[in-house]
Amino acid sequence: MTATLDAPTPAAATAAAALPAPPPAYRTPIVLAVLAVVTAVMALATPAGATNVRISTNTDLFQIPVFAVPGRATAWLLTVLVLAAAAYAFVLARGRRRIPVWVIVVAGVCALLALLVLISAGKTQVVPVTGLLAGTLFLATPLVFGALSGVVCERVGIVNIAIEGQLLAGAFAAAVVASMAGSAYVGLIAAPLAGVAVGALLAFFSIRYQVNQIIVGVVLNVLVVGLTSFLFSTVLRENPQLNSRTALPTLPIPLLSEIPLVGPVLFRQNLLVYLMYAIVIALQILIFRSRWGLRLRAVGEHPKAADTVGIDVNRTRWRNTLLGGAVAGLGGAFFTVASGLAFGKEMTAGRGFIALAAMILGRWSPTGAVAAAVVFGLSDQLRILMATLAVPVPSQFLLMLPYVVTILAVAGFAGKVRAPAAEGIPYVK
Repeated sequence: MTATLDAPTPAAATAAAALPAPPPAYRTPIVLAVLAVVTAVMALATPAGATNVRISTNTDLFQIPVFAVPGRATAWLLTVLVLAAAAYAFVLARGRRRIPVWVIVVAGVCALLALLVLISAGKTQVVPVTGLLAGTLFLATPLVFGALSGVVCERVGIVNIAIEGQLLAGAFAAAVVASMAGSAYVGLIAAPLAGVAVGALLAFFSIRYQVNQIIVGVVLNVLVVGLTSFLFSTVLRENPQLNSRTALPTLPIPLLSEIPLVGPVLFRQNLLVYLMYAIVIALQILIFRSRWGLRLRAVGEHPKAADTVGIDVNRTRWRNTLLGGAVAGLGGAFFTVASGLAFGKEMTAGRGFIALAAMILGRWSPTGAVAAAVVFGLSDQLRILMATLAVPVPSQFLLMLPYVVTILAVAGFAGKVRAPAAEGIPYVK
């Protein structure tokens, strides 16, 4: 009886065979082919000199000497690898098979290495690989927090356009409270509270009064920018002791921080970065492996069905919007106490919107959002490295680099992503 029920009927099998096969998806192979062309152009432009590479730092357990690689030959080898990845992606797409993530990663890493060879070949300066990766992780920190905030809110059905305002509010609160208390750790506690305040306004208007969530988010961003700019120009300028430089100390983890390459990048950071590790792991497990996560996703996908099984939809949305605000506010502390800087007007510089792009590119998943945020942080770190190596590119173009990479990444690799079904739709019981 079980075999009879499990086996498809002849009519169903005939109907399935009659359905047309979906067309091959060539978006990713085309993007990789374009990337191969760009890498080939970089190889043509690479000078004949060598590239000097440093991996070790002075505090590593053992030292790896600086070594040189031939510039032009290395660039062409990397071009061949990118071209092979594109060809393999075309073969998979033609067979209507899924393209593994590692193919995209290999092509991207090879293109990045080709760029590093291009800007450093024939120069006496050394490319600090460890410093490049550590700086990438550090610059990606606020983007990770912002993207995680978006994941928590949008998984429950609330569009959080106000991430930019939450980051800025967190940066302001961290700087002022840390200056008043004389402790960066106290400022780190104040940052998520400021994010919660912005999140509460988002939830109040979006859930209580069913105002369009995108409009509310945009208005909150403008409100926070105006309020912090006003307080900066009046209170902080007249009382500079309220806006002093208070930095979180670096906390190297014994032994782990001394491993070459991996240690300085992952285990020689401050408390905010370690908190980021913990929050990413916790959210990845909770969202997809816990009852709380199941309820959260049910409210974001089908709130009426969630209501029928006893889940308070609007209360769940309230709680998670506040949680998302706290996560984004904590990320705002990066701009002040984590970086050892005083607060400045609009110092977040659109990072909240890049975090939104990272969330979309990561397909509303904590780990995916982290990967996308690291890519955008790398583009920002490359801008700094190119300025250090005196690459003959106008500074205005270097400032544009993170935003250009954001647009290209979302347009090229995001594809047809599906947001939670009830995202942005108020629920009225």
